[in-house]
Amino acid sequence: MSQLDDPDDTTPLLGDDSSSDDSQDEDYKSRWRSIRVMYFTMFLSSVGFTIVITSLWPYLQRIDDSANASFLGWVVAAYSLGQMAASPIFGLWSNYRPCREPLVCSIFINLSANIYYAYAYLPKTNNKYHMLMSRVFVGFGAGNVAVVRSYVAGATSLKERTSAMANMSACQALGFILGPALQACLSFIGENGVSIKAIDLQFNMYTAPAFLAAAFGIINILLVILVLREHRVDDDGRHIQAINYTAEDRVDISEETEESIDQVAVVTSNVLFFIVMFIFAIFETIATPLSMDMFAWTRKEAVLYNGIIICCIGFESILVFIVVKVVSKRVGDRPVLLAGLAIIFCGFFILLPWGNHYPKIHWADLKNNSLVSLMSKAAAASNSSLEPTGCPYEQTWCQYTPAIYLAQYISADLLIGVGYPACNVMSYTLYSKILGPKPQGVYMGWLTASGSGARTLGPVFVSQVYTILGPRWAFSLICGMVAGSIILLGSLYHRLIAFSVRHGRIVE
Repeated sequence: MSQLDDPDDTTPLLGDDSSSDDSQDEDYKSRWRSIRVMYFTMFLSSVGFTIVITSLWPYLQRIDDSANASFLGWVVAAYSLGQMAASPIFGLWSNYRPCREPLVCSIFINLSANIYYAYAYLPKTNNKYHMLMSRVFVGFGAGNVAVVRSYVAGATSLKERTSAMANMSACQALGFILGPALQACLSFIGENGVSIKAIDLQFNMYTAPAFLAAAFGIINILLVILVLREHRVDDDGRHIQAINYTAEDRVDISEETEESIDQVAVVTSNVLFFIVMFIFAIFETIATPLSMDMFAWTRKEAVLYNGIIICCIGFESILVFIVVKVVSKRVGDRPVLLAGLAIIFCGFFILLPWGNHYPKIHWADLKNNSLVSLMSKAAAASNSSLEPTGCPYEQTWCQYTPAIYLAQYISADLLIGVGYPACNVMSYTLYSKILGPKPQGVYMGWLTASGSGARTLGPVFVSQVYTILGPRWAFSLICGMVAGSIILLGSLYHRLIAFSVRHGRIVE
């Protein structure tokens, strides 16, 4: 929406688009303080997720020998399954009650679940299922993302919306940076770490991040209680009564806009957001197993190196959000979304295996194009303290699928690090504009549930396809999905416009 108002290209990353006269108004200042609390909530939410993501696989292997890569897919998906169930609930709650209530409740659930995750090693049996359940509850607590997006959409004018959403995504990206960076730092504690017998705690490189995430949750609760206030403005920035305080206002707004929302655009936005999140969920799930298989990294190396890579992608994402704020004001939101999808396609296309170099197979060698198990080496490895590395010989595709080069892996990371943040912020920015002045709690709940459903199915899909068929099939299917999303966006391009533009109140 490039010509809605005169854009202010000098808006700082966390700035608020407004005149100097408005900045003196106490309601205005309170509104932006509250919006910044939501930025910080999103930041801490992403820190709480990413701070354990790179160590999830080695932690799972450590506490339960029976866990395999397929089960890892379920563990990663469990977070999103919980979030998918919780998002519409918290979104509906925020429509009728102050946002502070669902936020505090969800953060407390998240905090408690992180402590549960840290103690997943304690039971004598079925440890992998305890980890699975802890991730479900962590995800349930993260259902507050719907409340955060709904609040920011309702507390900003149409002119402010893209910048505010980009700022929120930038804070989310900062969390993605800080999470893996903290995990990488905490990896120096080591796998053994320190034991505190009084509380049966093993404080090591796997449990320390979860406790740190719980501490962040306490800080978040205090900010929500002490700083957050309810604010709501219309598309022109005029203050209106908060919907969760006055029942009459709620009925009037609902009656005015219920039949006017373009439901085709709403469904299309949900589908596109699902695809974007599905693809990124696949990427973040497969990173650690793929790097261990292809580059023969140990568990500790995989956690450290992937943490550094994700940290770099996070910095890259922040630059993308800054560029998106400027570019979207000039060319509109839809072209940015289309370009982001094209870049993601290129990233996964580069990841396709090629060449004559094959991955190292642990406990086995390649000889005359056939697999020869070296039982003596296997016995030696089992009796030594050295961790076996390479592609597991149980994955039969390791014998005939070329290895992915490190240069391919890093190049794909860089491209996906550009395409994903652009698609992410444009997807729910467009969605919030399509919905118009109607309270967006439930709608944002469904959007978040759509993304969570993608993050549930994505890890399960890729862990099964990758384990059985290998990276060639996995990444080829992803390329097909991205191509399909580009076709969908192109075919319904004219429907994805702001509510006010659609009804002629503002010229696009």
